[in-house]
Amino acid sequence: MKKLIGAVAMLLLASACKFNSGDNAKLPIYGNHTPVTKTVNGQTVTDTAYQTIPDFKTVNQYGDSIKSKNLDGKIYVADFFFTTCPSICPIMHRNMLNVYEAYKNDQDVKIISYTIDPKHDSVSVLKKYADKLGIAGNTWWLLQGKKEEIYKLSESYLVRKPEEDAKQLFIHDGYFILVDKQKRIRGTYDGTVPEQVTHLIADIKTLKAEPDQK
Repeated sequence: MKKLIGAVAMLLLASACKFNSGDNAKLPIYGNHTPVTKTVNGQTVTDTAYQTIPDFKTVNQYGDSIKSKNLDGKIYVADFFFTTCPSICPIMHRNMLNVYEAYKNDQDVKIISYTIDPKHDSVSVLKKYADKLGIAGNTWWLLQGKKEEIYKLSESYLVRKPEEDAKQLFIHDGYFILVDKQKRIRGTYDGTVPEQVTHLIADIKTLKAEPDQK
């Protein structure tokens, strides 16, 4: 059964829908942000430091080591799943195939799916899953990492409330998270809803058009 994700992520979804209205507005930047004061040309100016996705270490369906630096300079979409999921994961990834087809030839766009069951989801299992989906190449990576590290990482993607018990099962909510080249969160989308995935595809195009994403 699909789990509700709490007030923060629900707010993100509402905001994503607002900004996906086709008005070509710049996408919002989500997460915590803090003012940073610095000196530029002898003058004190205040800038904003936004929350970013931290470093991580994983391995993909090909057995290749994948770290956060492999996504430097890339726009990407992230989600959390497990290969034996009988409920929302098949729906999510059927919908994610639309994102894959739209951007599989775009070197600036990636898709990453973190397994939340690394004990079962070995490299060979992930490869079989990828083959069944019909994906190939390096546009869409299925990633396996240490269980507690992936769970902690989910906080940075805003798919889990920090106060939740780390011994609980991983969050399994079906959301896709859009991340920009600076590793800032720019949108969240219900991956089980085709209309939301259509919004995501359009928002990637909007994000690519931003001056600092070119």
